[in-house]
Amino acid sequence: PDRRRGRGGSVAATPVKLAALERGITVVHDASNLIERASDLDLGVVVAFGRLIATPVLDALEMINLHFSMLPRWRGAAPVERAILQGDPSSGVCVMKVAAELDAGPVYRCQEVAIGDDTTAAELRNELSMIGAGLLVACLADGLGDPQPQAGEVSYATKIGVEDLHIDWDSDPVTIHRQIRVGGAWTTFGGRRMKILGADLIDGRLVIRSVQPEGRGPMDYEAWRRGARARDGEWFE
Repeated sequence: PDRRRGRGGSVAATPVKLAALERGITVVHDASNLIERASDLDLGVVVAFGRLIATPVLDALEMINLHFSMLPRWRGAAPVERAILQGDPSSGVCVMKVAAELDAGPVYRCQEVAIGDDTTAAELRNELSMIGAGLLVACLADGLGDPQPQAGEVSYATKIGVEDLHIDWDSDPVTIHRQIRVGGAWTTFGGRRMKILGADLIDGRLVIRSVQPEGRGPMDYEAWRRGARARDGEWFE
């Protein structure tokens, strides 16, 4: 749906809706509206919808979904972030049949992607988006064929919460580095929240590169440290 976006708070459409309208494609905001139009439609394509689609809709219209993991690992809302937090060596993208159960439908096609030691969630998501778009178009062009049931151990990628990204400095550097790579990792200094935007792992040691103090823009860590005039031994809380 259209929402208030940006500093001005004006109501604006999503980029997807704007692109659709430019091409003369009808836009609705409730999936149940597809039921009455299903007889005129061949297939529904779902990407990052973020909600379960009701059974009556699925009964009326066959749907496929582009999901950013190698199913059945990381079904659910945050597969990219959970893969990085868990230290998975790879992720992937699957084209699957939408079923009533969350991300449990059979799979038409998948492609695996390696996760580097420094890969951020934003970088991985962008890569999977590009690969997934190509995979989706290929499926539609070649014909879907028969989907294969998911096989293997099921895991669920629950939505990322604020506490998932709250840094515990008693954790090992690898764990903290993963939180930072997900994006939105935070700590506090002097009672105020501080985002840790970027860091490197060098010889097992975490080296912070950039931060964002509360109420300010992103900045180089060393520039912030000099301006903060932290006392010897003073560190993030």
